[in-house]
Amino acid sequence: MNEKLLNASAPTLRSFVASSTDPAGDFPIQNLPFGVVDDAACVRIGDMVLSLSDALECGALDLDAIAGGDADARIEVEIAIVHGDNVGDIAALDDITRQRLRSHLAWLLAEESPEQARLERVLRPVSKCTPTLPFRIGDYTDFYASLHHATNVGSMFRPTNPLLPNWKHVPIGYHGRASSIVTSPSVVIRPHGQTVSNDDGPPTFGPCKLMDYELEVGFFVGAGNARGSAINVKDAWNHIFGFVLVNDWSARDMQKWEYQPLGPFLAKNFATTISPWVVTREALEPYRVPGPPRSAEDPLVLPYLDDPYGSNLDITLDVFISSAAMRDQGIAPTLISHGSFRDMFWTPAQMLAHHASNGCNMQTGDLLASGTVSGTTKDSRGCLLERTWRGTEPIQLGDGTERKFLNDGDEVIMRGYCVKPGHPRIGLGECRGIVLPART
Repeated sequence: MNEKLLNASAPTLRSFVASSTDPAGDFPIQNLPFGVVDDAACVRIGDMVLSLSDALECGALDLDAIAGGDADARIEVEIAIVHGDNVGDIAALDDITRQRLRSHLAWLLAEESPEQARLERVLRPVSKCTPTLPFRIGDYTDFYASLHHATNVGSMFRPTNPLLPNWKHVPIGYHGRASSIVTSPSVVIRPHGQTVSNDDGPPTFGPCKLMDYELEVGFFVGAGNARGSAINVKDAWNHIFGFVLVNDWSARDMQKWEYQPLGPFLAKNFATTISPWVVTREALEPYRVPGPPRSAEDPLVLPYLDDPYGSNLDITLDVFISSAAMRDQGIAPTLISHGSFRDMFWTPAQMLAHHASNGCNMQTGDLLASGTVSGTTKDSRGCLLERTWRGTEPIQLGDGTERKFLNDGDEVIMRGYCVKPGHPRIGLGECRGIVLPART
């Protein structure tokens, strides 16, 4: 305890914050995800939120303990905590300093902490906080990394050729719109756009009729790379700061008309919802698993994408839908899908390495999303397009109504969490969004 540091990932570590010790909770002391409340970087523990600037101001947080005697590191940490209005400056710290910050926070919040009395005065209930975007997101890229999702969607539209020739050779992605990313809980207005009744038109302009969600996992870049240089796949994991849940809202009827030849545009850029608490890669390290084995028929991975460590994560992912009537009647949300991120064909390290392989400069706070996470079973499909098989197999909600796609008033609730024997449950929290009617 002399260094004021503790191993934040130690499975037996416990906090004086009572709500963090709930075995079914998402935010034990081993998690300590970062977020932003009132323009200040914070960490969440249980049902409480700790502002790092408040912890410093009350005298509990020790900059020297974090810096480890490095004067420059001390200045950088102080700037990140006192002057930073998001998590970006913290994510940009070097690995050693950032890990010492996490270890110091664990020491502060652990049972029998000498700083308990001070911290209890500044800890705030999460119910009284409104988290905002954790980063000033410069760029957003969405991938298409699930083999099962790509195969299912391809089977609907190209039954004889579901996977295009390049899919197993290269992580497919497209640039999204950073300005329309919002934190959960969110409201999403049904978009207007061009749609067609027949494949060859003519189009009409009006509200989207086939509104959908996409269950995804996103990750934020910590350390970036200089323009013109690449990120080695062997080092890519260390360039990732942390992970969030992502709902890539999609207007399927608009997407069908506009996606050729360059991919989706207005069908996806109107809104993307993310969970507000960024779970660090260090917190998720115990749940890191190899990617799925490739078959003998699969092509060999090119050397620049050969991830020797296997950097998928065993994150259980659930999606629920709650209609407005269900909420009015007190009916619990209906479970729509239950799957795992470990099934992804392309790993986060491969996605990041590929993105930077041409010298594209990744920057701190850039968001990369996985694309829809789908598994081998019907109940593990990560969007309604797949779950209802293009609307031909409607699902039933708890109030007895059916859904092919989302209705106005529907709330989509995504949850993600990791469980492993001998370790506490680590969660990504919730990603919520309610569909509102199109504006006239």
